[in-house]
Amino acid sequence: MSCQCHGSTGEENEKFKVIDRIIEAHKGQEGALIPVLHQAQEVIGYLPEDVQAYIAEKLGIPLSEVYGVVSFYTLFSTEPKGKHVISVCLGTACYVKGSGNILAEFEKTLGVKVGGTTKDGMFTLEACRCLGACGLAPVLTVDGDVHGRLVTKDVAEIINKYKTGN
Repeated sequence: MSCQCHGSTGEENEKFKVIDRIIEAHKGQEGALIPVLHQAQEVIGYLPEDVQAYIAEKLGIPLSEVYGVVSFYTLFSTEPKGKHVISVCLGTACYVKGSGNILAEFEKTLGVKVGGTTKDGMFTLEACRCLGACGLAPVLTVDGDVHGRLVTKDVAEIINKYKTGN
């Protein structure tokens, strides 16, 4: 089976060999699907339909079951993500303290809506319900790094920090 998510055939084949090893390590174990999907996503970066079908076939389960798991858990993505993933908390404490405005500023500055990735592939913008850092509200993460007590003017600084790598 070939995957259309890769550039070169050599790279594609190598990634599927890695996925084969992942599947072999988990095959026959109860609850194998989630760790297989998680590790496959680490290899490829996301889980396009052809990869889901490949995993379903190799594990001997229906594609609908694989898709159900992938679409249910926010951990999994069916679209490529940017180099940096920005997750703005919209939980109650953060929202009351202005995270909606911060999210709107990111949308305006990056030129993408929630769930979108910038054309240069640098940033993916997400919203989440709670990051468990209510004392720092409003809060967001970039690649898991927490940024708290934010105001809208912090948006440009955060974007610049990750663009330049500083």
